[in-house]
Amino acid sequence: MTTARELIVEADGGSRGNPGPAGYGAVVLDPVTGETLAEAAEYIGVATNNVAEYKGLVAGLTAARALFPDATVHVRMDSKLVVEQMSGRWKIKHPDMKPLAAEAGRVFPAGRVRYEWIPRELNKHADRLANEAMDAGKQGRQWEPSGSTAALDAVAARNAAALPPSGPPGDATAGAARARAALATRTSGAPAEAVTGSADVRGDGLFAAEEAGASSGDFEAEAGAAAPTGHAARVLAPTAPTAAVPAEPSATAAAPAGSAAPRQGWAGPDMGAPATFVLLRHGETALTPEKRFSGSGGTDPELSAAGLRQAEAVAAALAARGTIQEIVSSPLTRCRQTAAAVAARLGLDVQVERGLRETDFGAWEGLTFGEVRERYPRDLDDWLASPKAAPTGGGESFAAVARRVAATRDRLTAAHAGRTVLLVTHVTPIKTLVRLALGAPPESLFKMELSAASISAVAYYADGNASVRLLNDTSHLR
Repeated sequence: MTTARELIVEADGGSRGNPGPAGYGAVVLDPVTGETLAEAAEYIGVATNNVAEYKGLVAGLTAARALFPDATVHVRMDSKLVVEQMSGRWKIKHPDMKPLAAEAGRVFPAGRVRYEWIPRELNKHADRLANEAMDAGKQGRQWEPSGSTAALDAVAARNAAALPPSGPPGDATAGAARARAALATRTSGAPAEAVTGSADVRGDGLFAAEEAGASSGDFEAEAGAAAPTGHAARVLAPTAPTAAVPAEPSATAAAPAGSAAPRQGWAGPDMGAPATFVLLRHGETALTPEKRFSGSGGTDPELSAAGLRQAEAVAAALAARGTIQEIVSSPLTRCRQTAAAVAARLGLDVQVERGLRETDFGAWEGLTFGEVRERYPRDLDDWLASPKAAPTGGGESFAAVARRVAATRDRLTAAHAGRTVLLVTHVTPIKTLVRLALGAPPESLFKMELSAASISAVAYYADGNASVRLLNDTSHLR
């Protein structure tokens, strides 16, 4: 007797307003490998959260049936309402839900589907799909599979959950944990060769192990918002690089006469050339000197005359250094113009990467910090207090940006291992990459200064460690 194929369906839906602009997402997974077998998402116009969740369920079940009509299905959702109603434990009273529940019940025979409630943090893949669908709807289009990063975000989240302590792969926290574990093994009697700490720090001819600390300064949203006095209760104290493992004194004493001294502060095998990201913030636009929020949901301004001069200046500086091998840009006009100036000097093509776009600041687009404070004081306080809070009007939270940027980072480091790549992007993505590399808390975004057309750099090694080599260099503009 053949056992029916089992599938996992995860589904979610959301509404920005409840009711408001709504969308759903659903994913079909292999229960053994975790492989994504199918994805579905759609912007459905104005609807409630529950309607969107039910539509996501129907879409997920339909996608599962299209793959394996005889399958048994394990549905996992973070909607207690849908799970309890579809399990028959709660009555369905709302007239909008009854036909959707009936439709879901017809996709597979009742005996072949079981339902489980899961916490929202375990439903990130479907949640991300739903948000991508709503983002597409906001732009007047429907979700397209080719533009989705939900699967990559889900993988990044799973990898982060598996690391001790938690943190996206490539973050300093993860590398430090591995280094500490290796050092503990070493001091307990294991041979030194067993240590797998941070990679040897070597210059690649561009930003060679430069020690660059973050100057304290107001957070810029484009060039924008200043954190109020007393904002973050936690103060970032200076610390040694978390990925560094001090060399033991005995190693130095045992070195043969005339041999080169071992590298101080680093241990472990040479991990080879890192993927080095040179992070270039675009030049000024008309909104920059006015310190207005300018994200991915606004007017997509062009570079101003000053911004064009800045782009040419940074292009000349990078050409003189001569180590950029590839150029990747945010899709927004100001970045593409800046990238084009550099590409013309270096004779390189520009690849466009949507994951490098700026935060969507919602209803705050085009406003100054003071204007936002006057119009949306409570929303602004929430945003300053929590990375999970989104700007008014369906903007993007810093937590959502971090997930997107981490997934983009992982994809680019895998594609460009051992190479030096110029990423032309914005304030929030650059600060987020630096924050994650340092293992710093979200409020550190408000502690970094990042000027227009400034250069920063982060190197990513094969063991997962990251090294921040430069931050906010503007010497080429002076």
